Amino acid sequence: MDAGPSLRLTGPSPAAAADAPAVIALIARVYAEYRFVWDPALEVPDLLRFDDHYAAPRGAFFVVRAGDDVVGSVGVARIDRDTAELHRLYLDAALRGRGTGRALVDAVVGWCRVHAVTRLVLWSDTRFDRAHRLYERMGFSRTGDRVLAGDLNDTHEYGFERRV
Repeated sequence: MDAGPSLRLTGPSPAAAADAPAVIALIARVYAEYRFVWDPALEVPDLLRFDDHYAAPRGAFFVVRAGDDVVGSVGVARIDRDTAELHRLYLDAALRGRGTGRALVDAVVGWCRVHAVTRLVLWSDTRFDRAHRLYERMGFSRTGDRVLAGDLNDTHEYGFERRV
Protein backbone atom coordinates (compact mmCIF):
# COMPACT_ATOMS: atom_id res chain seq x y z
CA MET A 1 0.00 0.00 0.00
CA ASP A 2 1.48 3.30 -1.06
CA ALA A 3 0.15 5.90 1.34
CA GLY A 4 2.08 8.90 0.07
CA PRO A 5 1.32 12.47 1.12
CA SER A 6 -1.23 13.01 -1.68
CA LEU A 7 -3.27 9.95 -0.72
CA ARG A 8 -6.83 10.81 0.29
CA LEU A 9 -7.87 9.06 3.48
CA THR A 10 -11.39 8.63 4.80
CA GLY A 11 -12.36 7.76 8.33
CA PRO A 12 -12.19 6.71 10.98
CA SER A 13 -15.56 5.31 10.13
CA PRO A 14 -17.55 2.45 11.65
CA ALA A 15 -16.74 -0.98 10.25
CA ALA A 16 -18.91 -4.07 9.89
CA ALA A 17 -18.30 -7.80 9.60
CA ALA A 18 -17.95 -7.38 5.82
CA ASP A 19 -14.81 -5.28 6.49
CA ALA A 20 -13.10 -8.03 8.51
CA PRO A 21 -11.23 -9.58 5.53
CA ALA A 22 -9.70 -6.19 4.65
CA VAL A 23 -8.72 -5.61 8.30
CA ILE A 24 -7.17 -9.08 8.44
CA ALA A 25 -5.20 -8.25 5.26
CA LEU A 26 -3.95 -5.02 6.90
CA ILE A 27 -2.79 -6.92 9.99
CA ALA A 28 -1.10 -9.52 7.77
CA ARG A 29 0.90 -6.70 6.13
CA VAL A 30 2.03 -5.42 9.53
CA TYR A 31 2.96 -8.94 10.66
CA ALA A 32 5.04 -9.37 7.48
CA GLU A 33 6.77 -6.03 8.15
CA TYR A 34 7.77 -7.23 11.63
CA ARG A 35 8.56 -10.74 10.36
CA PHE A 36 5.98 -12.26 12.69
CA VAL A 37 4.49 -15.69 12.07
CA TRP A 38 1.02 -15.17 10.61
CA ASP A 39 -1.81 -17.58 11.37
CA PRO A 40 -5.15 -15.72 11.33
CA ALA A 41 -6.99 -18.42 13.28
CA LEU A 42 -4.55 -17.96 16.16
CA GLU A 43 -3.73 -14.28 15.85
CA VAL A 44 -7.11 -12.66 15.08
CA PRO A 45 -9.91 -15.02 16.19
CA ASP A 46 -11.99 -11.98 17.19
CA LEU A 47 -12.03 -10.75 13.60
CA LEU A 48 -13.07 -14.17 12.32
CA ARG A 49 -16.11 -13.85 14.63
CA PHE A 50 -16.47 -10.10 14.22
CA ASP A 51 -20.04 -9.61 15.44
CA ASP A 52 -19.44 -11.66 18.59
CA HIS A 53 -16.80 -9.14 19.65
CA TYR A 54 -17.58 -5.80 18.02
CA ALA A 55 -21.33 -5.60 17.33
CA ALA A 56 -23.29 -3.03 19.32
CA PRO A 57 -23.82 -2.67 22.18
CA ARG A 58 -20.80 -4.79 23.22
CA GLY A 59 -18.29 -2.91 21.10
CA ALA A 60 -17.37 -1.14 17.90
CA PHE A 61 -14.75 -1.22 15.20
CA PHE A 62 -13.38 1.65 13.10
CA VAL A 63 -11.34 1.77 9.91
CA VAL A 64 -9.47 4.32 7.85
CA ARG A 65 -9.51 3.84 4.09
CA ALA A 66 -7.38 4.96 1.19
CA GLY A 67 -9.79 4.54 -1.69
CA ASP A 68 -11.21 1.04 -1.28
CA ASP A 69 -8.28 -0.21 0.84
CA VAL A 70 -8.39 -0.46 4.63
CA VAL A 71 -5.15 1.15 5.82
CA GLY A 72 -5.93 1.61 9.53
CA SER A 73 -8.03 -0.16 12.13
CA VAL A 74 -9.03 -0.21 15.77
CA GLY A 75 -11.64 -2.01 17.81
CA VAL A 76 -13.14 -1.62 21.26
CA ALA A 77 -15.01 -4.17 23.35
CA ARG A 78 -16.68 -3.68 26.70
CA ILE A 79 -15.20 -5.79 29.52
CA ASP A 80 -17.62 -4.74 32.23
CA ARG A 81 -19.93 -1.83 33.05
CA ASP A 82 -17.09 0.67 33.47
CA THR A 83 -14.21 -0.78 31.41
CA ALA A 84 -13.55 -1.40 27.73
CA GLU A 85 -10.49 -2.77 25.95
CA LEU A 86 -8.92 -1.27 22.84
CA HIS A 87 -7.99 -3.90 20.23
CA ARG A 88 -6.35 -4.12 16.81
CA LEU A 89 -4.80 -0.68 16.37
CA TYR A 90 -2.90 -1.24 13.14
CA LEU A 91 -1.72 1.14 10.43
CA ASP A 92 0.08 0.66 7.18
CA ALA A 93 3.68 1.81 7.67
CA ALA A 94 3.39 4.95 5.51
CA LEU A 95 0.63 6.33 7.77
CA ARG A 96 2.45 6.09 11.08
CA GLY A 97 3.35 9.42 12.63
CA ARG A 98 0.77 11.32 10.56
CA GLY A 99 -2.09 11.53 13.09
CA THR A 100 -4.05 8.55 11.80
CA GLY A 101 -3.39 6.42 14.87
CA ARG A 102 -4.45 9.29 17.12
CA ALA A 103 -7.68 9.69 15.13
CA LEU A 104 -8.44 5.98 15.53
CA VAL A 105 -7.79 6.05 19.29
CA ASP A 106 -9.92 9.20 19.54
CA ALA A 107 -12.77 7.29 17.85
CA VAL A 108 -12.52 4.63 20.57
CA VAL A 109 -12.40 7.24 23.34
CA GLY A 110 -15.48 8.90 21.83
CA TRP A 111 -17.31 5.55 21.75
CA CYS A 112 -16.39 5.02 25.41
CA ARG A 113 -17.78 8.40 26.40
CA VAL A 114 -21.06 7.79 24.56
CA HIS A 115 -21.40 4.40 26.29
CA ALA A 116 -20.45 5.65 29.80
CA VAL A 117 -17.21 3.67 29.87
CA THR A 118 -14.83 5.39 32.29
CA ARG A 119 -11.72 3.20 31.95
CA LEU A 120 -9.97 2.09 28.76
CA VAL A 121 -7.31 -0.64 28.80
CA LEU A 122 -5.15 -2.30 26.16
CA TRP A 123 -2.26 -4.71 25.63
CA SER A 124 0.44 -4.06 23.04
CA ASP A 125 3.40 -6.10 21.83
CA THR A 126 6.63 -4.69 23.29
CA ARG A 127 8.02 -4.37 19.75
CA PHE A 128 5.42 -1.73 18.79
CA ASP A 129 7.34 1.12 20.42
CA ARG A 130 5.86 3.86 18.21
CA ALA A 131 2.37 2.85 19.32
CA HIS A 132 3.49 2.99 22.96
CA ARG A 133 4.66 6.57 22.52
CA LEU A 134 1.26 7.43 20.99
CA TYR A 135 -0.60 5.83 23.89
CA GLU A 136 1.49 7.73 26.44
CA ARG A 137 0.95 11.04 24.58
CA MET A 138 -2.79 10.31 24.72
CA GLY A 139 -2.83 9.90 28.49
CA PHE A 140 -2.34 6.14 28.88
CA SER A 141 -0.09 4.85 31.64
CA ARG A 142 1.79 1.59 31.45
CA THR A 143 0.31 -0.80 33.99
CA GLY A 144 2.18 -4.06 33.59
CA ASP A 145 3.48 -6.68 31.25
CA ARG A 146 2.76 -10.26 30.31
CA VAL A 147 4.15 -13.04 28.14
CA LEU A 148 1.69 -14.99 26.01
CA ALA A 149 2.40 -18.65 26.72
CA GLY A 150 2.70 -20.85 23.64
CA ASP A 151 2.42 -17.88 21.27
CA LEU A 152 3.94 -18.39 17.79
CA ASN A 153 5.65 -14.99 17.94
CA ASP A 154 7.03 -15.17 21.48
CA THR A 155 4.85 -12.20 22.30
CA HIS A 156 5.66 -10.09 25.33
CA GLU A 157 3.13 -7.31 25.88
CA TYR A 158 2.81 -4.12 27.88
CA GLY A 159 -0.50 -3.19 29.47
CA PHE A 160 -1.80 0.38 29.32
CA GLU A 161 -4.84 2.16 30.70
CA ARG A 162 -6.40 5.59 31.01
CA ARG A 163 -9.49 7.25 32.39
CA VAL A 164 -11.96 8.31 29.73
